[in-house]
Amino acid sequence: MDSRLFKLKNRKGMSAAITNFGGRIVGLWVPDKNGEMRNVVLGFDKLEDYLPETHLSDFGAVIGRYANRLNNGQITIDGHTYQLPQNNGPHCLHGGPDGWQYRMFNVESVSDSQLVLSFVSEDGDSGFPGNVCTRVTYTLTDDNALDIQYEAVTDSPTVINMTNHSYFNLNGDASTDILNNLLTIDADRYTPIGESFIPKGELASVDGTPMDFRQTKAIGRDIDTDFEQLRIGRGYDHNWVLNTLGDDTRPCARLESPVTGIAMEVFTTEPGMQVYTGNFLDGSVIGKNGIAYQQRSAVCLETQKFPDSPNQHWPESNAFLRPGHTYKSRTKYRFQ
Repeated sequence: MDSRLFKLKNRKGMSAAITNFGGRIVGLWVPDKNGEMRNVVLGFDKLEDYLPETHLSDFGAVIGRYANRLNNGQITIDGHTYQLPQNNGPHCLHGGPDGWQYRMFNVESVSDSQLVLSFVSEDGDSGFPGNVCTRVTYTLTDDNALDIQYEAVTDSPTVINMTNHSYFNLNGDASTDILNNLLTIDADRYTPIGESFIPKGELASVDGTPMDFRQTKAIGRDIDTDFEQLRIGRGYDHNWVLNTLGDDTRPCARLESPVTGIAMEVFTTEPGMQVYTGNFLDGSVIGKNGIAYQQRSAVCLETQKFPDSPNQHWPESNAFLRPGHTYKSRTKYRFQ
């Protein structure tokens, strides 16, 4: 296995550790209010712990071909239906059990502050059509941002939806939960889910519900209220319809720890963002520094096309890619 670990740095001392196995961010160190460097992402101390035979995990990974769920593991393109792996009940989740988070990426180039990885997913890979060539570029900027840019091309009509699956804990201590972390989301609507986590097909208003993060609030404030969507998800595990409409110069979300003073803004060209509050972590996974990752010990902010978009046909969220076109996506996590 040709796995390598790369450490990026900027002029302010922020650093990121990234492996070409799954394009995973394995560490992200940012200064707290006292200038102490804190690692704000969950993960493992050894590469072996990221392997699927050890842990089936998405910690810090590039997700593809299709992030999130596809109903009944099926997609239909130009009248032809493709059967994909069903690894989440009847659904295909994060590209299936052999998704890109478990693949070895090629190293295209590396410098002190930038890493470029590439990967070729062959026609029929996990049931998806088309040979897809993808490139992921990580850049650590001097304004303390990790800028992630994705590109992909195909030789046959297919679907694509890439994201990064980092688990953030801005307390810098994974033995604590993130219920005190303050979250803001610039979104008036979200996509409600049914009992098996597939969207119902509607864009519902957040107004008057626990899904409203337009005004900053602690993640834990409403997470255990008697609201059907939170009961289904065991907490937040939903897609928000971003008001930023693909404008990556405007922050779509902000996360802040009142303990460390670390704040993170999210910028993206994507129409949606999945917020997942680590509801299925249960202490069985032992991570960095021997810490057992408990429920809600992290939050994921996964920028994306909406879940099940190829089957829902939302005009705001076109996940189809055809020959002659290039999929481009950008997400930036900027720390303050």
